[in-house]
Amino acid sequence: MKRRAAALMFCFLLAFQLALPPAQAADRVYFTAVSGYVLPLSDNTMPFWSGGYVYIASSIFTGAARESLGISQVFNSDQGRLVLYSGGRSLTYTLSANCALDNDGVAYYPGAIQRNGTVFVPANTVSRYFDLVYSVIEVEHGSMVWLRQQDYKVSDKLYADAAQYSMNSVYADYIRAKESAPPESGSSGGSGRPVSPAEDPDPAGLEGKRVALCLQAGSSASTMADALESYDAGAAFFFTPEELERQGGTLRRLTAQGQSIGIFVDASDPERTVEEQLEAGNAALFRATCGKTRLAYLQDGGAQALQIAEEAGFRCLRPELDRSGYDLRSASGALELVRRLASWRGDAAVWLGEGASPAGLRAFLSAAKEAGGVCVAYTETGLR
Repeated sequence: MKRRAAALMFCFLLAFQLALPPAQAADRVYFTAVSGYVLPLSDNTMPFWSGGYVYIASSIFTGAARESLGISQVFNSDQGRLVLYSGGRSLTYTLSANCALDNDGVAYYPGAIQRNGTVFVPANTVSRYFDLVYSVIEVEHGSMVWLRQQDYKVSDKLYADAAQYSMNSVYADYIRAKESAPPESGSSGGSGRPVSPAEDPDPAGLEGKRVALCLQAGSSASTMADALESYDAGAAFFFTPEELERQGGTLRRLTAQGQSIGIFVDASDPERTVEEQLEAGNAALFRATCGKTRLAYLQDGGAQALQIAEEAGFRCLRPELDRSGYDLRSASGALELVRRLASWRGDAAVWLGEGASPAGLRAFLSAAKEAGGVCVAYTETGLR
């Protein structure tokens, strides 16, 4: 199962080998990658070498990366103590000591290092103790430290090639942050270097907010449902009449899972009217589930098309946030969406269109959960 997941993640990375506009060159950087995720890049969390060991930020053992590796972390700043744990095994780092202790009191060298408020741990020790694999790979702009499970059977070169799009994306974010950061006055501890805007958002900004993700459903709808089920989350799937005909099994699963189903209508279709598409969609949905919907999304629909649909008894999605022009296909995209929602006042329905992937959805659900948000289904009566 893990091997299959690794293969799927690799295919996801390979499928998005697109070139980004060139960014202004910066000093050599170190990317961090965990399984299929290239994490946001910032000076505060960038890996570094010390004493012949490469150190990684302990903060990577959170969110989607934590889910991928199966390792969690707890840091007590008052006691200067970091604990990494997985199942019944743990490593405890005390910042004043040059080693870590396992459950039996066995020491592992070297210890952790704290820089600019971030605790870093040696990749070698963590990988050996928790049965992981890590590589340091030469890539464009610098190097990449890549951690994954033992059964993630992809070579360093293939992974680096497949991850190029994600690296270009986080590198571009990093450069933009450096260019837009105001110059610092004076110096007092810390590096004084800017943090990428894709860094984890302020958790308080999403606490208690309800978020209704709305997606244009396609062939990956069933895999999206897997992600939602694993996080006990809700969403709304909008199918074209043709997809409603083809995906009877997925429709029955979504219905049983409590997800919302809507009809995606192309109001500019020269062959079928809005009413005809709505009728065809509901007919297909009824054949699959013995139920109908009153939820619809109208693409290219003006006021007249909306009026027609609403007079027929449908509730047309009018999202607070339209994110169809932004990809939700990586950890960086997920954190950017969380950051955007954290700045939004109140609950929000978010239209993602076709821009989401199962991996990006999982990353968002994990980040939103940690930030205190609740993902709910959008229904005929609004957010549920």
